[in-house]
Amino acid sequence: MTVSASVVDLTATEKVFIGEPATKAIASEADRLGAKRVFLMVSRALNTGTDEIDKIRSALGARVAGTYDGMPPHAPRSAVLAAAAMAREAGTDMIVTVGGGSITDAGKIVSLCLKHNLREHDDMEPYHVYVDDQGSVIKPVFEGPDIPVVICPTTLSGGEFNPLSGATDETVHHKQGYEHRRMAAASIILDPALTVHTPEWLWLSTGVRSVDHALETLGSLQSNDFCDGMADCALRLLAEGLPRVKRDPGDLEARLKCQVGVWQSMIPITAGVPMGLSHAIGHILGGTCDVPHGYCSCVMAPAVLAFNATVNGDRQRRISACFGQPDRPASEVVDEFIRELGMPRSLSEVGVSRDQLEHIAEYTMLDFWARTNPREVKAAADVLPVLEMAY
Repeated sequence: MTVSASVVDLTATEKVFIGEPATKAIASEADRLGAKRVFLMVSRALNTGTDEIDKIRSALGARVAGTYDGMPPHAPRSAVLAAAAMAREAGTDMIVTVGGGSITDAGKIVSLCLKHNLREHDDMEPYHVYVDDQGSVIKPVFEGPDIPVVICPTTLSGGEFNPLSGATDETVHHKQGYEHRRMAAASIILDPALTVHTPEWLWLSTGVRSVDHALETLGSLQSNDFCDGMADCALRLLAEGLPRVKRDPGDLEARLKCQVGVWQSMIPITAGVPMGLSHAIGHILGGTCDVPHGYCSCVMAPAVLAFNATVNGDRQRRISACFGQPDRPASEVVDEFIRELGMPRSLSEVGVSRDQLEHIAEYTMLDFWARTNPREVKAAADVLPVLEMAY
């Protein structure tokens, strides 16, 4: 019997703190990395509405070199460049992000901007991943950042574990990826107490985003036993943790289960398992239609499961088993799970109009994960039926 070969790529992340208070862990990392000019990129809500950021500043003391707050959703280039200008002026030697997916992505891209002295909109153009006219994914080759990034996530999107980050080119309304092994965080701090300030809709919807990482891993025809195992455990942790947090927002154990589940859901992606149509469409819904990151998976994941079932139905049975319902179609199980969390389940609910569907389908074909969907997608016309299912 032959054995199928695969490779697991590893990132440059050195440490993950599980359940450690953010203040203690950040100060510890500043000491370990020898940082003297720490630049904070933080959630404006946390900075202005709580004392959490003040606690971090106090723990760092004189090492705080500056603070940027209020990164807009989907990290527009202009905002990323503005943050980079502040960090450059501050002479930073370490970046700390505290917040959701947009802050996380922006912090990693800021480190790239500092490395290559990117100051203007068009300076970023040579560095993003793109799909050429033949459908090949082109990943530009460049030197990775030198300045370490320490990330404290307050949502469940999982970008903190990824050397890939997204920023939106406002001129074409297209979210684009920037990727380098050294864009991975130097360390990640999973502090569940810090997340109690996260609005329920944001926590739960980004949790579904990480559920979707696991769904598309278990549905992929290019995965392996290691990555399948990570995705399986991630689904089980998230399937338990998300409803528990909805019932009791103060359940820190459940919050930490969700955070660990996110980590496990991201391992297959960083290891090299390609995602599929749910993620590809989600990138367009976010960058082009301004749909919140987590909502993209809430509305697309069940439709994509149903679309792919003809080619990976055997693999989808494992998804159903993770939710304790092995005999039901995965698309139905996941649809029911998302509805019970109170999340939106249609494109119309998140403000997408029917006349946008064709444009979304066309842009989806420019995304690198459209070409790796289990059921082959060759043209925008192949994407439209999935969008119609989700409308």
